[in-house]
This record gives sequence, C-alpha cells and structure tokens, in this order.
Amino acid sequence: MQATISRQSSRIKIPRDRLALSLLSYVVLGIFALLCVVPFYLIVVASFTSDRAILRNGFSFLVSEFSIEGYMIILRNPAVVLRAYANTIGVTVVGTTIAVLLSTMAGYVLQRKDFAWRNKIMLFFYFTMLFSGGLAPYYILCTRYLGFTNSYYALVLPIAFSVWNTIIAKNYMRSIPDEIVESAKIDGAGEWRIYFKLILPLAIPLVATLGLFTSLNYWNDWFNTMLFIRNREMFTLQYFLQNMLRSIESLRFVAERSGLVVPVLPTESMKMAMTIVVTGPIIFAYPFVQRFFLKGLTIGAIKG
Repeated sequence: MQATISRQSSRIKIPRDRLALSLLSYVVLGIFALLCVVPFYLIVVASFTSDRAILRNGFSFLVSEFSIEGYMIILRNPAVVLRAYANTIGVTVVGTTIAVLLSTMAGYVLQRKDFAWRNKIMLFFYFTMLFSGGLAPYYILCTRYLGFTNSYYALVLPIAFSVWNTIIAKNYMRSIPDEIVESAKIDGAGEWRIYFKLILPLAIPLVATLGLFTSLNYWNDWFNTMLFIRNREMFTLQYFLQNMLRSIESLRFVAERSGLVVPVLPTESMKMAMTIVVTGPIIFAYPFVQRFFLKGLTIGAIKG
C-alpha cells in the first residue's frame, strides 16, 4: 500500500503554467528586494569612503578610499550622542506603548455594534484626516495652553493618536468573534478585563504591525523637537544629527563667503554615517515583528 501511495504521489505534477507563474513571481520579488537593498548598501559603502572620493567618483559599490572621518566627527562627544539616543529610545518606547493602546482601544470600541455613537465618532475621525487645523494653531495650543515647551510631553502626546492606525485596528477587531466577548461577560468579566485578557492576546499581529508603524514615526520625528525643545539635553537623535549637519554647512558657507580658513569637514561621508547611526536600531528590530507584520496589515486592510 505504501508503494502504491508513493507511485501516486510521484505522478502528481505541478501544472506548467502554475510553475511558470511561481518562478516569475520569485524573480520579480527578488529583483524588487535587490532594488531595496542596493541603496542601503551604497550608503554603507559611502559612510566608510573619504569625502574626496565621493565628490570625485560619486557613489560606488566598493570602498575606493577607506575613511571613518564621518563616524569620528559624529562620535567625537560620545556622551552627547548617547544622551540623544537615550532620549529617542525613551520617547519611542513610551510613545509607541501609548499609541498602540489608544489605537487598539478605539478600534475595539468603534467596532462594537452595541456602541450607538460609533458612526458619528468615525465621521469625526475621517474629517480630521481631510482637514488640518494648521501649524500656527497647533503651535499655540501646545505651547500656550498645554505648556509643552521643553517637555517630553511635546515629543510623545502630539503624535500619540493616529486615525489611520485606528481604522486598521477597527477593521482587525471585526475578525474577533463577538461570542468571545459575550461569554466573558456572562462569566462576570468587566470591559477592562476583557480588553487586556482576551482582546489584546488575540490581536498580537495587529499590535506588532501598529507598533512597527508607530515606532518608526517616533524614531524619525524631529519636527516636534524643533518646535518645542530648546534644552539641548532633551534633543532627540534625529534633530541632534540634523542640527550638527546644519551647523557644519553654515560654517562652510560663512567661510566661503568671508575667505576664512576652516578645517575641511567630510560633509558627504558624514551624511551617510548619520544615516547608518539613525537607521541601525530599526533595522535590527524589524526581524522580531516581521512574522506578525503581514498578517496584521492584510487583515486590517481587507476586513471592512
């Protein structure tokens, strides 16, 4: 009988059109992945290339003149860089936690059929996606009325709630059967217990997806630091490196106009080194949420 099964399984062949389609899909995805990796590889190579070689030859796949001047300038004062890293990591962790909780809570409530105002609130949310209050009212509200100047609240709260993430969470929550919530209520569980003990464990792919989106948003944010933070010890990494590069470019501009002799700084290689310093932690963190990312995104986008 085993021989018969083995002969039958050996006769099973994949249709040629399906095999060709699969092969074509892998080739296209491989080319696309290569196109995504090549720019970052060029940045890594340029960060270890001297500024003269970059200006003379442009970007290349191999290091022509090895140099770590860009990294040496950035890390000349390690304590300042580490403090900026600590500020960014702290803001990212706290902000991501708050943002994911707000989005999942709002999505869970807005998909409940027994919540009478869910359509009105969603209409209000949609309206905020189409129209913005403007930069001036936003700045006045945060500084004059909320007192966010030189406060970590300015780096966390203004971007803690996202309507887009709430829509994804709302659509994902629809995939969770209502019977689970009803049976928990029959057993005497309250709303908070249902949310933390039942809903969140079932929404791990959603939490990972929203966490990745939100952490990238917090990690790359420099605008709020520029608007509200004056204390250098509170600068985030993005704004600290951008401020350093802007200072160097201003010094070079003044030197060229006034004829002063200033040391030649590796601006181009320093830009590439800054990119590596900033993106490194995010690249290492991505593999941990990769297996949840696709599931959370597709379910949140399709269910509706």
